[in-house]
Amino acid sequence: MTAFPNVDIANKWAKQVVSDRIPACKWVKLACERHLNDLKKQKNRDFLYKFDPKLAEKKIAFIELLPHTKGEWAMKRLTINLEPWQKFGIACTFGWVRKKDGYRRFRESYWEVPRKNGKSAIAAGVALNMFANDGEFGSEVYAGATTEKQAWEVFKPARLMAIRSPDFVEAAGIQINAGSLEIPEDGSVFETIIGDPPDGQSPHCAVVDEFHEHPTSALYDTMQTGMGSRRQPLIFTITTAGFNIEGPCYDLRVRIQEMLLGTVPDDELFGFIWTIDDDDDWTDPDVLRKANPNYGVSVYSDYLESQQRRAIQNAAKQNAFKTKHLNVWVSAKSAYFNMEQWNKCKDTTLKIDDFRNDACMICVDLSSKIDIAARINLFYRIIEGKIHYYCISPQFYLPYDTVYNGEEKQVVERYQKWMKLELLNVCDGFENDLNEIAEDIIKDAEHLSVKEVPYDEWGGFQISKQVDEAGYTSIKVPKITKVFSPAMKELEAAIAAGRFHHDGNPVLSWMIGNVVSKTGKNDTEFPDKEKRFKKIDGAVAVLMGINRVLILTSDPEEDDLSKHIEKYGVRRL
Repeated sequence: MTAFPNVDIANKWAKQVVSDRIPACKWVKLACERHLNDLKKQKNRDFLYKFDPKLAEKKIAFIELLPHTKGEWAMKRLTINLEPWQKFGIACTFGWVRKKDGYRRFRESYWEVPRKNGKSAIAAGVALNMFANDGEFGSEVYAGATTEKQAWEVFKPARLMAIRSPDFVEAAGIQINAGSLEIPEDGSVFETIIGDPPDGQSPHCAVVDEFHEHPTSALYDTMQTGMGSRRQPLIFTITTAGFNIEGPCYDLRVRIQEMLLGTVPDDELFGFIWTIDDDDDWTDPDVLRKANPNYGVSVYSDYLESQQRRAIQNAAKQNAFKTKHLNVWVSAKSAYFNMEQWNKCKDTTLKIDDFRNDACMICVDLSSKIDIAARINLFYRIIEGKIHYYCISPQFYLPYDTVYNGEEKQVVERYQKWMKLELLNVCDGFENDLNEIAEDIIKDAEHLSVKEVPYDEWGGFQISKQVDEAGYTSIKVPKITKVFSPAMKELEAAIAAGRFHHDGNPVLSWMIGNVVSKTGKNDTEFPDKEKRFKKIDGAVAVLMGINRVLILTSDPEEDDLSKHIEKYGVRRL
């Protein structure tokens, strides 16, 4: 027996998930991989964080001292017994700290779990822990929701836990009121907060329950902005999936996915999503265990199977079943490109100097003057009869006003971060300087073997004249399915086969991951985005370049490019 038995259980569980000995979707696997990889990286001097098993053990042990408040376990007066997956989530949320000062690493923790998997008990335990067991003088903890009834779904069990734990109440000096818990000695308070609260709070912790029901991010934003005076605050979000992919919960879910995929790293964000994978059959009883971590514990197999059968037999019940018991956002679309495969295509050794004599497309998507513009350097080589693509040093342009005052607040902070990392070319004022972009293209083209400069028909015409006058060939690429469907299928195949090579630019990776497909007749594909803020300009520019490469290398006797690709596998060269 080690000194940290609960942490050992959490780590063992993570290893079993990664090795497929415990069924879990890719988002849970990625969360486990991140933790296990960080445990190795903490030995490196330049890694800013370390895992404190003593601290993680303390938090788990505290929650397991609290009593159940519902069902047969409450009737038997049993204390909470966390399952391994819950111990993992608590250990990660509270065990990771900053090396420089020992304060907590994660400021946001997002748990998306289907119904009946013990969410309320976990949320109540976290709230009590942050209220009276985190060493914070004058702690303020809020149970936030859209309605008073929903807020009490967290506060009520926490209050009952306190009532049924007299030793804890006495030791912490807690005063139990009808609608709040207080520690008079230092002014700590735990209470509910509803809807769009006014400023004035200084939360140490905000527990946001069923975030999918929130129509706006007002409560979340108010809690987050109020945490500035706290050393190690936490927003703890625990929710099921929902239907509104335009809402703030789905936006946060996207952040979690981007973080787990590594396309937009966020060292202060923890999260995992319990659901099924895209290729799973939702009617298969085996997927129930995969999406429900408390399968057979707090949610019984016969109940889930009966709900599944009802949904199979009644189409009107299918969406509710998928959302509440499989955590599927039924209005959401799946990303078209496989980002795990994309990440494997990353090669940070790629340098433009090594490709100066290789055929090159400089592809430009300039569809909006006030939004992000993309310029892609796409080189290509023929290796053993196959086209290999090399995307090196892509450039992105954005007006200064959009970086700081853009209407899409979901990406403003991201833009500012990328600007500091010199991943964006920021133009003065309110719109992109197309002359500057044209000059950059011409300057780079002087040192490259540029075949063409493909540009989009909706904006790129403004630079084509300058490009042509400089002696290069600009090509207008219409945004139609006939152009983009073969390119999308070729890029998908090239990524899977390792024929597409890129230097790991995070802006481009983010855009590739944002592409969904607008599928048409005869299985045609067209690049689309699920939400307005999920930009795909860089991906569109890549696809324009691929379209032109396919045309330039195709058999002139083959009229239908898509048939040619299908006939000869990837390409006949």
